[in-house]
Amino acid sequence: MNIRIGIMGYGNLGRGIECAIRQNPDMELVAVFTRRPPESVKILTPGVKVYHADEAVAKKDEIDVLILCGGSATDLPTQTPEYAKYFNVIDSFDTHAKIPEHFAAVDAVAKQSGNVAVISCGWDPGMFSINRLYASAILPEGKDYTFWGKGVSQGHSDAIRRIEGVLDAKQYTIPIDEALNAVRSGETPEFTARQKHLRECFVVAAEGADKARIENEIKTMPNYFADYDTIVHFISQDELKRDHSGIPHGGFVIRSGKTGADKEHTHIIEYSLKLDSNPEFTASVIVACARAVYRMRREGMTGCKTIFDLPPSYLSPMSGEELRKHLL
Repeated sequence: MNIRIGIMGYGNLGRGIECAIRQNPDMELVAVFTRRPPESVKILTPGVKVYHADEAVAKKDEIDVLILCGGSATDLPTQTPEYAKYFNVIDSFDTHAKIPEHFAAVDAVAKQSGNVAVISCGWDPGMFSINRLYASAILPEGKDYTFWGKGVSQGHSDAIRRIEGVLDAKQYTIPIDEALNAVRSGETPEFTARQKHLRECFVVAAEGADKARIENEIKTMPNYFADYDTIVHFISQDELKRDHSGIPHGGFVIRSGKTGADKEHTHIIEYSLKLDSNPEFTASVIVACARAVYRMRREGMTGCKTIFDLPPSYLSPMSGEELRKHLL
């Protein structure tokens, strides 16, 4: 039987989830839920109905895993624990500093309801997290460095769009070349956030909006911009559509470590991603993790998990025999 998937939210990430499901023959999209009028949402999968979000709980017996596609700033902190009461759920919560408290809130509900919830799935947190874990375990004498971009951050762009007077926005995270090159050369410097990345924002403001206030709110926003040099450009909607319609991203996880009796040998582990579509790649990671959610629940597990808790074999549709034959 196919894994029955529901999608909560049909923006860029929700559309990416739908496309990823179509590439996984063991999965089936059974419902899409939206806060918009359902009749206004057109999806790609024939025969699948779009429902209002208020109807989701009534469909809980028809869905094996509900994928939550809201934003980390305001949606997921409330949505994930709420829906974990009724469903096995998975989200892409990406406010790193708040992951421990988000985990605790979701874990309490999921354990009480007997469901499995996986939070913070994507590429960072997600794939980059796994590579930081592997690299630090292999090279305990060393330092981790993560560089993001150049690319569009969905979460940061969403956070800007929620500021009063902002109609639309795109935010680019840009690595600082001097810092990246120093790490690749085997140095192990200490960086502040400001020394590693620049943030550049392109903002469409409403007519008559106080641009000085908007710029100040962006630059002082905790967990998003306050710790970085941030450039804010105000442009028209037409310019944003013309020059910033794509959603590329990527980055690097690098660990520089030493081995040997006198730590005389240097080793560099580097994992990189170059993504044409940030939401579609994030969606692909989430869908693979949804398979793990389904398997863990069938084995009787409950509570909140992260990507650290998912056995690699649970992500793949292959059997153990196939994995050993083709990938080991």
